[in-house]
Amino acid sequence: MSGMAQTHGEVLHDTTREPCPACGQNWLLSAFGRIQDRCGHCGYDPVAETGTSESDNKSAATWLRNSSETILLGMPQLCLQGLSETWLLKQLGHQHWMMLASLAGQKAPSFIDGEGRPVYAAFCAISIQDGNFGSVRENDELIVRSRLRRVTQTQMLSRHRLLVDGRLIGQVEMVSVFVRRGQTGGNRSVSRFVVPGLPKPDPYRSQEDLPGQAAAVRAGRATQHLGFAFKKPSSNRIIAIDPVPSQDFNGAGFLYFSSFVSFVDRAEWLFARACAQTATTIRRDIFFAGNLDPGEALSVDLVAQRTSPADHNGSAMKTLSHHCRLVRAGDNEPLAEVFTIRRVD
Repeated sequence: MSGMAQTHGEVLHDTTREPCPACGQNWLLSAFGRIQDRCGHCGYDPVAETGTSESDNKSAATWLRNSSETILLGMPQLCLQGLSETWLLKQLGHQHWMMLASLAGQKAPSFIDGEGRPVYAAFCAISIQDGNFGSVRENDELIVRSRLRRVTQTQMLSRHRLLVDGRLIGQVEMVSVFVRRGQTGGNRSVSRFVVPGLPKPDPYRSQEDLPGQAAAVRAGRATQHLGFAFKKPSSNRIIAIDPVPSQDFNGAGFLYFSSFVSFVDRAEWLFARACAQTATTIRRDIFFAGNLDPGEALSVDLVAQRTSPADHNGSAMKTLSHHCRLVRAGDNEPLAEVFTIRRVD
């Protein structure tokens, strides 16, 4: 199955209908539960940020690329508690990269600077929201609906909606920046690069959106996030990580962004094992600050942690939340701030 939604002219006689979230009119679903790309009555798009037509919303973002993909889930995509977050981030990172190539008119990603040096898209912020990964099972069909826009001269934002059987199981936003290594090479020498020939940046910006939050973190203006203080000093709950080149680095030689999540989960397993055994992610925000070279080590500091008990009436779930700081060993330079909210069954 291609995963592309059916249009009005392609809808089969057994196609179901549901009310459009925006206008209430009957909204078509395919026989396999695939949501239409856009409501024919009001223009509502399930991938868009709001339930209004972009033509009617003057502050709506300009999306430059759209993509829809259906993936049959099996062991590579799953973990003990449902959908694998590590696999998901790798998949969405690849989708983000391919949309960048499409935007630049390339069949395959091949960005270079004027001297022929490779240019990469490094993620500077990622946000997972509304996660319900524990509900996913083997042989489910995951539909990934993705969009891409340019937010600054060097930054791109992608948004991905995840659906199984017509229900939302999560949303992911990813902010990347084009970078290149310096003449000396190494992952500490990277600098931003403006790729020529791309559409102009979208003028729509907000301090509350992910690019705005990431900018505030980089500038040191952010004071708290998800109820955790940014400048809280390190705790004594620290684990050392020695990344393995064959497992934790990508083909470009960078510490892979998904490995940061794996390191945080290892810290959670060490310091909150009773909860971590059944924990699944509801929310995870990652603000990246640096990278390291193969052979270098890092530490994960569980800066703060809290739990909330389940409501006896069943109206609230038990959660485990924490703030982790990843720091490069040797010079103690920050690599990432990671904020996580997990459901505990």
